[in-house]
Parts: sequence; C-alpha cells; structure tokens
Amino acid sequence: MAEVWDELLGQPEAIELLTKALSNKEAGVHHAWLFTGPAGSGRSLMARAFAAALQCDKAGCGQCQQCSLAMANAHPDINLLATERVQISIDEVRTLVSRSSSSSSMGNYRIAIIEDADRMTERTSNVLLKALEEPERDTIWMLCAPSVADLLPTIRSRTRNVVLRLPSAEEVAQLLIQRDGVDHELAINSARQAQNHVGMARRLATSQEARARRSETLRELSSITNLSKAMIAAEHLLSVAKRDAQALSEERDGSERENLMRAYGLSKDDKLPPNLRAEFKALEENQKRRGTRALRDGIDRIFTDAESFYRDVMSLQLGTGSELINPEFETELLARANAGSASQTIEILDAITQARQRLAANVRDLLVLEALCTRFIARDDLAA
Repeated sequence: MAEVWDELLGQPEAIELLTKALSNKEAGVHHAWLFTGPAGSGRSLMARAFAAALQCDKAGCGQCQQCSLAMANAHPDINLLATERVQISIDEVRTLVSRSSSSSSMGNYRIAIIEDADRMTERTSNVLLKALEEPERDTIWMLCAPSVADLLPTIRSRTRNVVLRLPSAEEVAQLLIQRDGVDHELAINSARQAQNHVGMARRLATSQEARARRSETLRELSSITNLSKAMIAAEHLLSVAKRDAQALSEERDGSERENLMRAYGLSKDDKLPPNLRAEFKALEENQKRRGTRALRDGIDRIFTDAESFYRDVMSLQLGTGSELINPEFETELLARANAGSASQTIEILDAITQARQRLAANVRDLLVLEALCTRFIARDDLAA
C-alpha cells in the first residue's frame, strides 16, 4: 500500500475507492470529492493523502518531493482553506476559486481542499457551486465535513462522497506501537482516553506533559461541588487549554518546518536559499493564524476528557462491568455515580455536546466553560 495512506486507520473501503480512481487517471479523475466522518476520523488527512497521491507519479509513494511537499502543506499546486472563523467567508472562497483556475506549476493537477466545508453559508456555497458546475481542466476540489447533510444539496450532488469511520481503540493503539514505539499498555490507555482520536492519542502516548494536563483536567472536574467551585474550575480549565494549545503549537510548528526543510532536501541547520524564503514565510504566517483554532482544539480536548469521565460514571451506574477509561479516578467516579442517576449523566453528556455547539457558534470561551461546569455540580450538592 502506498505510504501516504499509512496513518489512515480503519479506512480500507475509502482507501480502496481512492486507489481505484488513481489507477484510472487516464479516463479522468472526478473533479469534486466530499470526505465525511466524525471528528477524529481523519477527513482532512485523507484529503491531503489523496492530493499527494494525485500529484505523485507512483500514486502516493510518500517519498518523492511531490508527496513530501503535499503532506507538509507546502505544495504550490495544493491550496488548503482552513479558516479560523466561525464561518468561512465569501472572500476566502472567492480567492480559492481564483487560485484554482490557474495552471499547475509542478504537479499533475491544481487541487483545492476546504476543511470544515460545513462552515460555508448558502451565499458562500453558491460561489463554490459555480466552480463545481463549470470545473477547470485538471482542477480537483476536495471538501471535508462531518456529514453530507451539512452541505447544500446542490453542492453534494456534484461531489463523490467518501465516508470515513472512527477507528477502534485497538487500531489506534497498534499504530502508536508500530509507528512511535509506544508501550502496549500506554498505547491502549491513550487510545481509550482520547476516545479513539488518533492525533489526541498520539500526544497522550508520547508526551508526559499532555498526560499531566489531562490528569489536571479530571481532578478539576471531580472537585466541582458547588457554584463557586464551578466558576473557579472554568477559569482553571481555560488556563489548562491555553497551556495545552501553546505546547501543541510549538511542537507542530517545529515539526512542520522540519518537514518542509526535508521536502526541499535541506537539513534543519541549513541556511535558507533566497528562492525558498517566501515559502517559509507563508508557513510562518499560517502558523500564526492558527492560534485561535489551537485554543478551540485545546478546549475540545477538555470536552473529550469530560466525556470519558462521565461515560465511566454511567458505566458504574448501569453496572456494566466494563473496564474504566479512568481507573485512577475510581473513588471520584464512584462518588459521582452514587450522587446521581444514569438519566442525569446522560443530561451531562448532552450538555458537553451543547458546549461544543456553543463554542463553534463563537460564544466566549469562558462563558461556555462556566455554563458547562455548573452542569457538573452533583444533584445532591445542588439540593444542599
């Protein structure tokens, strides 16, 4: 199997569909693709891998310059739109459409990828629709969204849908063991704690600091017994998210720069040739713009940790006998389980989903966390 697909876990049907398209490029590759699946399924990673494979003469060898540049988000013929805003602006899409109409400079195609395509308004979608209705020669569009229902019928009718699923904890753990040399027990625990999200699991498995921040989050959640503590916890959790976002950004920024250097045949200590300075400046600007998104991702990791905590609570309430995701917090989990009912725990899990929706709607971070933390107060404590 081509190496660009190696980190895409549990997606054999999707990869088979795309490799068939690659094997028949002479007949023409469909001009628009839609990658759908839950958070953590690898929608944007699948799109980038497919884009790399399209540019590669060996259908995604993972070693050539085309593949290296594509996977480093630095290929001149692959334009990625990853907005930091609640909605993708019409100007962002217009710029992308304009770029997609130019000729490719070093690859086989001009490729445009839109992450979070579900953030387009109807007016913005109609700008994209015109480009899909009258596609430029050798231009490929790739859209990523949670589900087909998140896009206008006129958009999705012009795309080929590639459905992804969330990999199992065992699949995620196996990747961590094989790729990162992680101990089996740590790999399994990290996969479960990350709720099978590959990127999150890798951070937990390879970073002691990330594991410490997760424990700090769970201790804060279990300490909430009244309104005052809920407000304090919200502020503390926001600071945890900020530290997590900063650490992740520093790790990712350094890795991206090294990957780009390697794609151009340079070592990390080499001086940049003048003709490549613009490429690296563009990378730095993109990294700066990701600040807001990095914090949102940090808060979302707190939501994921909270979900794992309350799923353990529900498991204890229902007496399922399942292995706990957070066994080190068994005392706190039992206390929470005894303080409420399974139906109340379901309400809390629903509140976490609502918090995600509020964050996506650009409600202030602290307000979202404060509202959520009040839902973590045990009913017995509320009655008191």
